[in-house]
Amino acid sequence: MLRPKTQEEIELLRINGELVSKTLAEVGKNVAPGVSTKQLDRVAETFIRDHGAVPNFLGYDGFPASICTSVNDVVVHGFPSDYILREGDIVSVDLGTLYKGYNGDSAYTFPVGEVSAEVRKLLDVTKESLYRGIAAAVAGNRVGDIGHAVQSYAESFGFGVVRELEGHGIGTDMHEDPGVPNYGRQGHGPKLVDGMVICIEPMINAGNRGVYLAKNGWAVHTSDHKPAAHYELTVVVRHGKAEQLSTFDYIEKDPSINF
Repeated sequence: MLRPKTQEEIELLRINGELVSKTLAEVGKNVAPGVSTKQLDRVAETFIRDHGAVPNFLGYDGFPASICTSVNDVVVHGFPSDYILREGDIVSVDLGTLYKGYNGDSAYTFPVGEVSAEVRKLLDVTKESLYRGIAAAVAGNRVGDIGHAVQSYAESFGFGVVRELEGHGIGTDMHEDPGVPNYGRQGHGPKLVDGMVICIEPMINAGNRGVYLAKNGWAVHTSDHKPAAHYELTVVVRHGKAEQLSTFDYIEKDPSINF
């Protein structure tokens, strides 16, 4: 059932949104050549627990870690491991919190040191496609308007828009209705109502849109093994302009973080 959240619920979701935003920044401070993705997982889990919340990814449908670390051609759901980040890699960090019965969820793709011009363009376009999706998340529009905004922008640069994964509603469950695809037709899909809280999360490939599932049943790779980027923010649907509950400001205003 699609329903708007109460103001009390939105405030709890805002607290989670603030915490996931700060946690991503804390992880970002540690992204560098020579660091393992397992180290990033420890940083995130410690930070989340130190702030009175729990990492909601840990154990979710059997997921073995507190964050997803998706390197280079991994689109999403990569396991933290002993893999050592190298100069020129990119790593998408997706993480969530559970605090007072409500969830937070956000993602950011970090460059590791200096990256190629092609990869930098992928990151910039993917993030801008997210903001264009957010601009369409206003009351009276439909879910297809969000997807169209993301898709039309990303594809104008020749990038592939993943179809098999999507954004979602969020609340007492991490994944609620409606699903929010990153492609779509304007004026189609569920209607957006003031007070609905959704996560918009473009997953954009440098090459074609094809993906495949790894043998571990979690990691999603690009079919052509070109890099992929992933950014996610939580917003409240409002009249005129969506209200963000999470932000990248803690990352992008910190001079110690490479973004």
